[in-house]
Amino acid sequence: MIRHSDISDADLYALLKKGALTFAGHKSGKIFGRLDCASGKRMKRGERVFFADASEALALGYRPCGHCMKDAHAQWKRPASRCAPSGCT
Repeated sequence: MIRHSDISDADLYALLKKGALTFAGHKSGKIFGRLDCASGKRMKRGERVFFADASEALALGYRPCGHCMKDAHAQWKRPASRCAPSGCT
């Protein structure tokens, strides 16, 4: 996990261009989603974190976004099948 406030814009751009970061999350809300999510784009810089993949976010206790990850969120929401660090079942 990389905090947006801890990385320079140039370094962040380089990581995004390489494809090293694929998801962003809201630090205090514990929600993560795709980088192009409209909800995620409205986050304040101090609250935004970046993840290499979904399993990293899930392992840190973040839940899938209900807007940009509808299927994963629906699976997470079902009480009998909460997402594990290895992914949603």
